[in-house]
Amino acid sequence: MNSIQGAVLKLPYYSPFKFNRTKPTSLTIRIGGSGSGKGRGNRAIRTTTTASASASLKQQEFASDVPSSSLSLGHSTRSDFPILHQEVNGLKLVYLDNAATSQKPTAVMKALHNYYETYNSNVHRGIHFLSAKATDEYELARKRVAGFINASSSREIVFTRNATEAINLVAYSWGLANLKAEDEVLLTVAEHHSAIVPWQLVAEKTGATLRFVSLNEAEVPDLMNLRETLSRKTKLVVTHHVSNVLACILPIKEIIHWAHNVGAKVLVDACQSVPHMPVDVQNLDADFLVASSHKMCGPTGIGILCGKIDLLSAMPPFLGGGEMIADVFLDHSTYAEPPSRFEAGTPAIGEAIGLGAAVDYLSGIGMENIHNYEVELATYLYESLCSIPGIRIYGPVPSESVSRAALCSFNVEGIHPTDIAAILDQQHGVAIRSGHHCAQPLHRYLGVGASARASLYFYNTKEDVDHLIDALKDTVSFFTSFK
Repeated sequence: MNSIQGAVLKLPYYSPFKFNRTKPTSLTIRIGGSGSGKGRGNRAIRTTTTASASASLKQQEFASDVPSSSLSLGHSTRSDFPILHQEVNGLKLVYLDNAATSQKPTAVMKALHNYYETYNSNVHRGIHFLSAKATDEYELARKRVAGFINASSSREIVFTRNATEAINLVAYSWGLANLKAEDEVLLTVAEHHSAIVPWQLVAEKTGATLRFVSLNEAEVPDLMNLRETLSRKTKLVVTHHVSNVLACILPIKEIIHWAHNVGAKVLVDACQSVPHMPVDVQNLDADFLVASSHKMCGPTGIGILCGKIDLLSAMPPFLGGGEMIADVFLDHSTYAEPPSRFEAGTPAIGEAIGLGAAVDYLSGIGMENIHNYEVELATYLYESLCSIPGIRIYGPVPSESVSRAALCSFNVEGIHPTDIAAILDQQHGVAIRSGHHCAQPLHRYLGVGASARASLYFYNTKEDVDHLIDALKDTVSFFTSFK
């Protein structure tokens, strides 16, 4: 895919939003890069602006003109997210980068503030009031997470630094102890790097083989190929529930059933499903499932591993230190039972409490309500993007029988995705992502080096999508005017 190289552009100010604000004098954009499609090439954006809106005008701009009787879930929850009510580059913020991270509701920020202001203390290590209070709230957060995904016990919930660490925990603790030469780990070409690289490292140490399932014509992992590839050599299947690039939703329960029939375990990357739909680990019969707090309205710096208790109990520690021990002697140590065995050192206490608050917040809305609303948004986003000239959207076409997650990765012919993202941000206040989205093998399979991605959450609205489409049409028109 070609891109414009070495152009220095002096643009008059333009905004599709008809707000009465002082206009900036100019916008200067330098677009460099080799056109190789690597995602984060040489791109420099410089703006000079005199725009400033009064507080009262901002309130008018951010106020919804939708009648209260017809408020969508997006309209009714936006007030819980202060960050959404601001301007960037003198323009109303339209945040469409939720697959990278979600925004945080006031309830989560209050929970964090309350912890640090009123009962900040280390957990499990003191008998004084503050420590007891912190311990209670930390463990209550674990119970909330267990209930949220219907784990059989809170002992099955291990708090980690993020989902990446959770996968590494399984790779190094379970993988090194259970994989050997000629064993196979089955993945798809659509996996996130965090679900590929740890198993590459383990395969190097154990001699195990990694096998990858390709995509079918609908640009979804080929489930027939996956089922046929399973064998008694397969010891583990690693797969996403929802793709962060293709937006496809895999039938995880069926995949797990097929894997168990040949004696294989399954690790589910649920980072893009747990925040967006009901997930029941007992119903799925998942052996391991990972998710990330920051994608589900919680703080950064904490993720979860849910593992069947019999598997966790048989796994050796991942990290050594305080908290994960039973007894320490000079020549050996004995280890605590899960989950403490896998939580060495002082944990992310405030972050866990914040995650518990996020779970309460999402549960208050209802995950079925969130999912149903986002299915509608997803179709609206896909169909709206189809109106853009020269666009190529990756993943399945939505239909009555095929649902997509509320995200679209795409390219527009002749325009680098990072150039698109830069103009959308600087000229329109629309935040999307460009690059390979931690899925380089998938992008190579698709024949591109990078893509642009717009991803929605329940606090987004159809009006946000409309802003994106208007801004994208203007952006494409701008670039094609140079041809």
